[in-house]
Amino acid sequence: MTKGGMESVELFTAEGKGRGLKAQKEFLPGDVIFAEPAYAAVVFDSLTHVICHTCFKRQERLHRCGQCKFAHYCDRTCQRAAWLNHKNECSAIKRHGKAPTENIRLAARILWKMEREGSGLSEGCLVPIEELQNHVESFGEEEKKELRADVENFLEFWPPHCQQFGMQLISHIFGVISCNGFTLSDQRGLQAVGVGIFPNLCQANHDCWPNCTVVFNNGNHEAVRSMFHTQMRIELRALNKISPGEELTVSYVDFLSLSEERRKQLKKQYYFDCTCEHCKKQLKDDLMLAVKAGESKPSADTVKEVIQLSKDTLEKINKARMEGHYHEVVKLCRDCLKKQEPVLGDTNIYLLRILSIASEVLSYLQMFEEAADYAKRMVDGYLCVCATSGSSLGSCHVKQSVAGIIFLCLKLAVFGFEVPCVTGFVTCPVPQVMRVQTEMELRMFQQNEFMYYKMREAALKNQKIQVMPEPSNENAPSLFHKKE
Repeated sequence: MTKGGMESVELFTAEGKGRGLKAQKEFLPGDVIFAEPAYAAVVFDSLTHVICHTCFKRQERLHRCGQCKFAHYCDRTCQRAAWLNHKNECSAIKRHGKAPTENIRLAARILWKMEREGSGLSEGCLVPIEELQNHVESFGEEEKKELRADVENFLEFWPPHCQQFGMQLISHIFGVISCNGFTLSDQRGLQAVGVGIFPNLCQANHDCWPNCTVVFNNGNHEAVRSMFHTQMRIELRALNKISPGEELTVSYVDFLSLSEERRKQLKKQYYFDCTCEHCKKQLKDDLMLAVKAGESKPSADTVKEVIQLSKDTLEKINKARMEGHYHEVVKLCRDCLKKQEPVLGDTNIYLLRILSIASEVLSYLQMFEEAADYAKRMVDGYLCVCATSGSSLGSCHVKQSVAGIIFLCLKLAVFGFEVPCVTGFVTCPVPQVMRVQTEMELRMFQQNEFMYYKMREAALKNQKIQVMPEPSNENAPSLFHKKE
């Protein structure tokens, strides 16, 4: 079964897994298999005043909705684009007196869309919202308690003049959000800023070693009149060569993690036991837990202590990133690396995670030389872990922020580092458009470094670049006039 905009995939029944997606044609590494706008999406509660509610970009100055005083937008373009989804929300917030939590706002947006468009298939969707998996029957007592609280709060927020839905459907929507919500990032890829529902993406089944990855594209509303105009969407991209008829899979969790961690998270959030070969045989776990070799091999207690420190640091880093404190993130990474380096091996997953975050954030802060050093070590480590599967290394790169990895790759090339994310772009399964853009920006950097940084700064701030006019060949008018 296919539907408009989804001609390259087919919905089918996968044995033992329910519905799934399979390719209708051949895809090469980096190809966009399909792109899908959100059925509904909202900004996280803690970031509603610093993130645009339409394109989910972080901006220094946002325009606030004059009616509800809650929603914020980049400019008039984003505000107009949001009105269809915000209109009912706006009046409901004014009536209620305050904005509810993100889950309730998202559930309300879904139901308002169902009210507008009716039940059943929406345009471009393979499966109606009513048929998405909710796992409510698998909820534990604590989850059921949270669900009841969400439903009660939703009913208080939902306007009496709007279509009234049954309790079963409302509970279903909250279940869908719980197990099918997709996290959205800002334009730099450094921070999770919201959550959305993408019905077609929900149909892709899990695999611990997938052949696809998901990339969030914030879009470019400033190029409305050009060929580069894009809207906010998710893109399902191929990591390997995919043949017609092959199932399309993604990893629901970070597959560059230990088998036990993956299985626990899958069971807790998605309610199934993963029985794939990588989980059963704990493949790669020995590399991901490697410690320093040699005569002064660290003791088991020392290793345990450093790994616990790494886990604690990652939690602190996530908090600092959520608050946008990137210099604090760098300090946490540096301090953690000092403790990790004498104890953990070069392929240890906790070391690689800190290196990945450090290189990503340092590249955004334009501290390129230090970022390049961390990036090379990270890539070398991932190359060893993923030696038998190009898809893993590809996903590692794709999950980096597009802005960060492009500029980091550029600097790596300038410094002469021979690493796969620059020299191996042709064979490494990274979206080819990123490779082309990297090469283009490298040429720009080499021709005019000052202008390059001006353009980069403007792009990251979503501003127009201010360029002085070209000097004229005519003689400049005299500034002083001789007194007659």
